[in-house]
Amino acid sequence: MDWMERLTLFSNTDAVAVALLLTAWIVIGLLVENPPQSYPSVSVLMAQYRREWMVQMVSREPRIFDAQILSSLRQGTAFFASATMIAIGGCLALLGNMERFMGVASDLTLENDPIIVWEVKILVLLIFLTNAFLKFVWSNRLFGYCAVLMSAVPNDPAHPKALPRARKAGEINITAAKGFNRGLRSTYFALTTAVWLLGPEALIGAVIFTCLVLLRREFASHSRAVLMLAEDTET
Repeated sequence: MDWMERLTLFSNTDAVAVALLLTAWIVIGLLVENPPQSYPSVSVLMAQYRREWMVQMVSREPRIFDAQILSSLRQGTAFFASATMIAIGGCLALLGNMERFMGVASDLTLENDPIIVWEVKILVLLIFLTNAFLKFVWSNRLFGYCAVLMSAVPNDPAHPKALPRARKAGEINITAAKGFNRGLRSTYFALTTAVWLLGPEALIGAVIFTCLVLLRREFASHSRAVLMLAEDTET
């Protein structure tokens, strides 16, 4: 059986659901990272604070506080990388024991699809998890680069290289955070893909729900409202 014959095992609703899944994943990422200038996302707002953080670090003595924050950020990326690696291993183990899985899946969906259908669904889930793992690992490495740049900032705030190097560290920090956020979005959509096991209609509903959750967190959350508050400098 070639791939064209295998694709005929999926319905038109499956094709629409998968197309919606991939489109939503791409569009949400673009919208979060490139929002309208008049209505920035939480990620964009936090990027400005990351730049300000590095500027303030130049004159902060000692800089242990900054090192501790960066260490906690790296621990977060390491944790999610480990979690996605475990999930990837679980998916691979599942592919090697599809008979038992098909029995459980058939009881839940009341469908008797061929084994290739279930394998393709697991493979799509695996693709999202793999992408998330790669993003988390790269984010962890970029936070390491940021740590090196922070260490290279001269202790004297008046040094001509102090501020330029701090700004470089800020941009690397922002890039690392962007990779981390991309990994999180891939994890969200991996969980969404798991709903496909219940059928294409369930996947469509899960995609819509995931998009609403992500859009709310980035554009309509309480945390965004706090970040948008005017900063009164008067005492």
